[in-house]
Amino acid sequence: MEHDYNVMLTKLVSEFDLEVVRSGKNYEETKICAEDVCRPGLQLAGFFDYFDPNRLQLIGKVETTYLEGVSSEERRKKFDALLSYDIPALILSRGIEPFPECMEMAEKYDRTILRTQEVTSEFMSTLVASLKVYLSPRITRHGVLVEVYGEGVLLLGESGVGKSETAIELVKRGHRLIADDAVEIKKVTAQSLMGSAPELIRHYIELRGIGVIDVRRLFGMSAIKEEQEINLVINLEPWQEGMLYDRLGLENLYTTILDVQVPTLTIPVKPGRNLAVIIEVAAMNNRHKKMGYNAALEFTKQINQHFDEALNSQNK
Repeated sequence: MEHDYNVMLTKLVSEFDLEVVRSGKNYEETKICAEDVCRPGLQLAGFFDYFDPNRLQLIGKVETTYLEGVSSEERRKKFDALLSYDIPALILSRGIEPFPECMEMAEKYDRTILRTQEVTSEFMSTLVASLKVYLSPRITRHGVLVEVYGEGVLLLGESGVGKSETAIELVKRGHRLIADDAVEIKKVTAQSLMGSAPELIRHYIELRGIGVIDVRRLFGMSAIKEEQEINLVINLEPWQEGMLYDRLGLENLYTTILDVQVPTLTIPVKPGRNLAVIIEVAAMNNRHKKMGYNAALEFTKQINQHFDEALNSQNK
């Protein structure tokens, strides 16, 4: 899948410690916008139908062994056909020495040739995973993201409802802040979302009456985290008299973000309620549900069993 996001080729070269065998035209400005990687075995055999030149091209032992079995002239033709396309880069794995014909055609078309010492399959899977994160669909939501007992909890609600104050209380209780005010949310897989803070406001939190504080410097490195999967959404809203709130927790509600459904709770806020403790319990309960235990269902089952036994004893 392709979209408007991209990552600089130089960033990938630095991240994966790739050797630049040859830098092609606009190497410093080359952007990668395709999240998949192509192993051009079929293309080297002459089949270019459905070939996507926007992808990084990766040659490993299989392709190299095939090319070693053909003549120098044949190799020249094959690399000529492949490198005539405006590919972002050709990567050689396992520290493979590039064929002279490959370098000749790279010079002819001014293409970038990179090399890694990693095994082809392992490098490819790691590279694709990294590209999916860099190029994943994303949105920014107004809210606070905290990690509570390993669960990523996204706090939503109107401005002034107490999201940041609750987050700072959770940090004091040993949990970690990911983002305050603006949360960047990425869809990294079909069923998971990752949240982080924009670079400009990372590790900062705003408390009305105090101002902006640096959580990392005030509470230490253990109080912050760069990113976290979002496992639970909690809507904080002012308590409304007469409003019916869920008392048992039997109803499973979800918030859809980037086509991913995330379990959702609504917690009413009023003086005297310890929101930090409530959110801790909500996070632990959410973990229990994911592990197959639902306290509300268990409680309902016991109540129904009690009434059934009482009814049976009356009928005897």
